[in-house]
Amino acid sequence: MVVTPSARGKVIAAAVLVSLLAGPVASAAQPARPHVLLIYTDDQGYGDVSALNPQSRFLTPNLDRLVREGVAFTDAHSSDTVCTPSRYGLLTGRYSWRTAMKKGVMGAEGKGLIADGRTTLASFLRDEGYRTAMVGKWHWELLI
Repeated sequence: MVVTPSARGKVIAAAVLVSLLAGPVASAAQPARPHVLLIYTDDQGYGDVSALNPQSRFLTPNLDRLVREGVAFTDAHSSDTVCTPSRYGLLTGRYSWRTAMKKGVMGAEGKGLIADGRTTLASFLRDEGYRTAMVGKWHWELLI
């Protein structure tokens, strides 16, 4: 089945969500949980991953392997076309313009938009027993 995105070529035209199959069991009493790897990229369209589009102009062997060995969610939507609001939406599940920032994007040194105590994807997973990490360009004031 071919899924054609409505905004091919836009920032986050598709977020590639890959959930690797269940890892080692911690104990026989606890059911195995899947590993979760979220790859969120700028300026990558759905058709840019060769495993999802045989006519892709790019070869993406590492992403292809993740798709092949895991689960690829191919019907994703972004709350905005630029980084700050789309990342805020991904992390919080909320519409980004409900914060103090009403337009544009943040600089690297901007005050964080996520209110203290707000549930995020990472805090939800942490509360479910996962260990989380973040790598890359996020433009968030991080208090770690």
